[in-house]
Amino acid sequence: MMKYLPDRFSCMIVAMLILATILPIHGQAASIFNTLTNCAIALLFFLHGAKLSREAIYAGITHWRLHLTIFAATFILFPILGLALKPILEPMLGHQLYLGILYLCLLPSTVQSSIAFTSIAQGNVPAALCSASASNILGMFITPCLVGLFLVTGSSSQSSFSFSAVLNIIGLLLVPFVLGQICSKKIRPILQRQPARIKMVDQGSILMVVYAAFSEAVIEGVWTQVSADQLILLVIICIVLLFVAMLLIYFSSKKLGFNRADQITILFCGSKKTLASGVPMAKILFAGHAFGLIILPLMLFHQIQLITCGILASRFAQQAEKNTNQQQS
Repeated sequence: MMKYLPDRFSCMIVAMLILATILPIHGQAASIFNTLTNCAIALLFFLHGAKLSREAIYAGITHWRLHLTIFAATFILFPILGLALKPILEPMLGHQLYLGILYLCLLPSTVQSSIAFTSIAQGNVPAALCSASASNILGMFITPCLVGLFLVTGSSSQSSFSFSAVLNIIGLLLVPFVLGQICSKKIRPILQRQPARIKMVDQGSILMVVYAAFSEAVIEGVWTQVSADQLILLVIICIVLLFVAMLLIYFSSKKLGFNRADQITILFCGSKKTLASGVPMAKILFAGHAFGLIILPLMLFHQIQLITCGILASRFAQQAEKNTNQQQS
C-alpha cells in the first residue's frame, strides 16, 4: 500500500500550499522572490536541455505513427474534451476554475514522469523520450496559440495573450533549453554525477512557483472564492477527465494496431499534463488575472495523474513479468 501513497514531491507541493496560506509572501519580497523564481525556471530548462543527448532526441523519430497518435491525444483529444465539457463545468465551477480545466487540457505532456512510467511498465522508452521531449518543446508554441484561440477570442476579459507572451515563454523556457543542448556534451557528464542536486533544482523551481502563485492567490482571497464543495467537485472532475482520456487513448491505440510496448508509451505520454512547463507558462499568459484559481486544477490533476500512472505502471510491470515467467516455463 505504501507505493500507492503520494510521493515526497507531491507532499511538498501540498506543504507549499499550506505555507502560502499561512505565510503568503507579498510586496517587495514577492517581487524579489519572483525574480529568483524566473532564474530557477530558466536553470531548470537549461538542465533539461543539457541532460538530453542528441542521440536520444533523434532515437525513435522515425516511429511517426506513434508520435502522431501521442500528439493527437495531447493537443486534439484533451482540448476537445475541455471544450465539450464547458456547458457542464462552467456553471458548476465558475468561469476561472473552468478556465483552469481548459488550460490544463491545452498543455503538453510531461517529460521525466512520462519516460519513467513508460520504463517501469516496460514500454517503448526511446520513443517515449523522443515524443515527450518533442511534445514539451512544441508545446511552448502550441499551447500559447491554443490559449489565444480558445481562451481569448471573443472575450476581452480573458487572458491577455499576445505575441510578447510567446516571446517571454521562448526567453524563459526555450532559450535556456537550447543553450543546454549546445553545452550538453561538456555538461552532461557532470550532471550525471550530481543527480541529487539536479533533482533539487528540478523540484525546487516548481515549489518556488507554486509558493509564489498561491501567495498571490491567498492575498487575492482564493480560499474565500473556492468552497470546500467546489474543491471536492474539482478533484472528482480531474479524476473523471483523466479516466476518460486514458480509456480513449488506450483503446484507440489498440484499435490502431500498436504493439503492447507502444500502447504503454502512448498511454503514459498522451495522458500526462506538465506542471513544470504549465505553471511558468500560466504565469506569463494569465498575468493580471486570478492566476491561483487557474492553476489550481492543474496542480490537482498533476497529483492525480502521478498516483494513477504509478499504480498502472506497477500493474503493467507485474503483467509483463508474469508473461515472461509463463514463456520460460
